[in-house]
Amino acid sequence: MCATAGSVSAQDTQAPAGDANTLDLPGLTEFAPTGNVPEITAPSDELRNVDLDARLVEGAAPLEHGLIWRVYHPVPDRDGKLPILATSEGGSALISMEPGEYFVHVSFGLAGVTRKLVVPPRGPVDTQDFILNAGGLVLNAVSGNDVRIPPAKLKFSIYSEERDANGQRQLIIADVRPSKIIRLNDGIYHVVSEYGEVNAVIRSDISVAAGKLTEATIQHRAAQITLKLVADEGGEAIADTAWSITNSAGDLISESVGAFPSLVLAEGDYTAIARHKEKLYRRDFKVAAGFNYDVEVLLQ
Repeated sequence: MCATAGSVSAQDTQAPAGDANTLDLPGLTEFAPTGNVPEITAPSDELRNVDLDARLVEGAAPLEHGLIWRVYHPVPDRDGKLPILATSEGGSALISMEPGEYFVHVSFGLAGVTRKLVVPPRGPVDTQDFILNAGGLVLNAVSGNDVRIPPAKLKFSIYSEERDANGQRQLIIADVRPSKIIRLNDGIYHVVSEYGEVNAVIRSDISVAAGKLTEATIQHRAAQITLKLVADEGGEAIADTAWSITNSAGDLISESVGAFPSLVLAEGDYTAIARHKEKLYRRDFKVAAGFNYDVEVLLQ
């Protein structure tokens, strides 16, 4: 596990078989939950019953809810896609299908596995046991050493570890909120944590272990500041003020309008420039991780 421009700590605990996250597969329709052991039926005069179950890891108990099952025809259609024949949501499933070959996909949140299914014309049909090799990931973040970041100002995006030929990572899920359980296959994932809307961004590689819940806390080197144009120190903020923030290199970082706008900035040196009644006022200031404070610019 490694981190860039910040740090991340992770703790593994046994993963509960809790609610799954919604899986968005293009071209497949949504469907409503069914009973504990749903049945999927394709019309035919010659059907065989097949039991399906799924486990987080080898030897674990079958998952009782949160699973999405999809059965596909093995021959692509004119668009090059495998036709979907049946779907079910819940735990273990019972399918009734004609003898033949199919592909079965089961997902648990964003974790999933696909297997070929052969339904024989006669003889016993074994229970199909799917091993997901999946775990869970819960993300949180602090500013500085231990200042908890308000959830409304924090979001995460999860990417694959591998890069494509263009050097880009595949986005797995965006806008993940703190403390939400994300179900994933075991492996290493690239997590982008955004604190606020400006430049407080941390990238970390986090490992998810099968059968466990990984709780990761990312450390931001940033703080929230509130801008005020005042006549005297500690005075009332003056309305109708336009603000610009530049970094130590003079690059424009943020623009806003208001009496006391608030924003989150990464640790570093900045300049606040206030424009009021066609006049400019400025002040240099420093942002220290986890230290939130007001930046007052004087009308002098």
